[in-house]
Amino acid sequence: MESYKKEFVDFMLDSKVLKFGDFTLKSGRKSPFFMNAGLYVTGSQLMKLGEYYAQAIHNTYGDDFDVVFGPAYKGIPISVTTAIAYHNLYGKEIRYTSNRKEAKDHGDAGMLLGSPLYDGDRVVVVEDVTTSGKSMEETIPIIKAEADIKIVGLMVSLNRCERGKGDKGALDEIKDLYGFDTAAIVSMDEIVDYLVEREVIDSELKQRIDEYYEMYGVK
Repeated sequence: MESYKKEFVDFMLDSKVLKFGDFTLKSGRKSPFFMNAGLYVTGSQLMKLGEYYAQAIHNTYGDDFDVVFGPAYKGIPISVTTAIAYHNLYGKEIRYTSNRKEAKDHGDAGMLLGSPLYDGDRVVVVEDVTTSGKSMEETIPIIKAEADIKIVGLMVSLNRCERGKGDKGALDEIKDLYGFDTAAIVSMDEIVDYLVEREVIDSELKQRIDEYYEMYGVK
């Protein structure tokens, strides 16, 4: 696993964004781990978060894109800090765009915050984590309605490595449905291997995680 991924795992733990215990997800699944990107709240945390997203996007999709799009609401700060970090790390100006939950009818009217989308724009979508793909069902029509753009790919912080609506993982389902690439800064498989090696995850917790993936993991 690349060094920046290990640093990102440590960063999630230090920020208390990634936790282990007993959690009930929106899907109703009982999970031994939980990630809440809403707990990145300080300036230094957001700065580092943007750097990890920028590195992952650069390593996965390269420089051939124009816009980072962050779906409301958690995607908004991610898109802003990623655009800043991308300029700082790689010297390229990337515009940020996000959607509003409700269209604004005065001032900078419309569905978007930040930069408008223009015909020919190449867009990378950023999210915290995707479990069902529901946010993409809301997001993709908004983006496509604004301009004739190309979605280069989706980058999330964590691939939970579990089934979405069917037998495939949520990221694979999105790729199959919309035809663009999907990726994550780090996967739960990588996190577990790394934290077992560091003895952060003990044998009892590892067994609970294994049992969870026997039920919900991607086959």
